[in-house]
Amino acid sequence: MKAWEAPPWTMGLGMVSKRVSVKLLGVFKKAYGKEQVLLELKRNEKLRDVVQRLADASEDLRRALVDPELEDPRPNAIILVNGREIGLLQGLETEVGDNDEVAFIPVIHGG
Repeated sequence: MKAWEAPPWTMGLGMVSKRVSVKLLGVFKKAYGKEQVLLELKRNEKLRDVVQRLADASEDLRRALVDPELEDPRPNAIILVNGREIGLLQGLETEVGDNDEVAFIPVIHGG
């Protein structure tokens, strides 16, 4: 599958109204096997839906991205929508628009 092709799990979604480019950096790229993927989304889908689609498509990515106790990617990733951190937007409830770019940057934990 080429980066511009719709992933197989987007087939049969019904009315597709927007495309979102997703960049996966660091361990997320390694877990998913690609640095970039294009998702086709229905109207009114939010960032939370993007995370869910990615996690459903790759168990390795789910383990790397989503905190199992909180069921939330924010402890493990800095998430940007069009270059803006989602804390400045509406968090996971941020609606993604046509041709938006979502980037997942791993957070390095240490002690």
